[in-house]
Amino acid sequence: MKRTTFLFLILSSCFLQLSFAKVKVVTSLSDLADFTRVIGGDRVEVENLVRGSQNPHYIEVKPSYMLKLKSADIFIMIGMQLELWSQQIIDGSRNPNLLIVDCSHSVKKLEVPTSKLDASAGDIHPFGNPHYWLDPENVKIILQEILEALTKISPADHEYFKANMDAYIKKLDVKIAEWNKLMQPVKGGKFVSYHTSFSYLADHFGLSVVGYVEPKPGIPPTPSHTTELIQQMRKTGVKMIGLEQYFEDNTPTQIAEAANAKVVRLCTSAGGLDKTDDYISLMDYNVRQLIAGLK
Repeated sequence: MKRTTFLFLILSSCFLQLSFAKVKVVTSLSDLADFTRVIGGDRVEVENLVRGSQNPHYIEVKPSYMLKLKSADIFIMIGMQLELWSQQIIDGSRNPNLLIVDCSHSVKKLEVPTSKLDASAGDIHPFGNPHYWLDPENVKIILQEILEALTKISPADHEYFKANMDAYIKKLDVKIAEWNKLMQPVKGGKFVSYHTSFSYLADHFGLSVVGYVEPKPGIPPTPSHTTELIQQMRKTGVKMIGLEQYFEDNTPTQIAEAANAKVVRLCTSAGGLDKTDDYISLMDYNVRQLIAGLK
């Protein structure tokens, strides 16, 4: 009788541990971690590899990243070769059961190259510009990818995950309407940015990025290009340079002073600057900055 009771207690304990085991998720970006926590609630454990203040194109691959993936159920990434470093981490994790989620499959992609690429073109992404999460409409596509991944690992929690996603989309739709209304007075505005980070953001709000501080993606500014950009800004009357949170401001400031413009710090990922702790506050911040810069 005692032995039977003991076995029952052990089995019950194992069942409870399995029942309350959280889905372990690692994401590349802080934004993806935010979305996963929103959907997964208290039934997921989430870590991200790239801090919001870092350039996601280039990070140092650390053994600790491989260990994180080794014990994870899911790895969620932006894709479109934004995270060229990711394959090394995936291979190093030696986790044959890891579910890898590329959130870009259903996104309408901008700036897809139409000619053959070589090193002279700079860091051009062959599948298009990967910064698609900065269009808030694309977040709904990302959320669906995350929902499907979490459901694969924990099918019993599907309704819970979906309810969380639906609630967030309602909140997001309210914010999109608010952002669109706030941005209406500056619709059609033009600005220069350092890198090609804001194409989707500009496209959503009806803005135009008319030049870049980089002569080619990933190539540092040169004196000749800087001179040409100043002349272009003077000729077209562009008064704003949007600068990502992880780039230095020396050259952009020199260009802005010469072109009678101003440098405005924009942010590409949650947590990259003060008051950008999650995706919605990130977009709140960028909308405020764009309005101030374009007015």
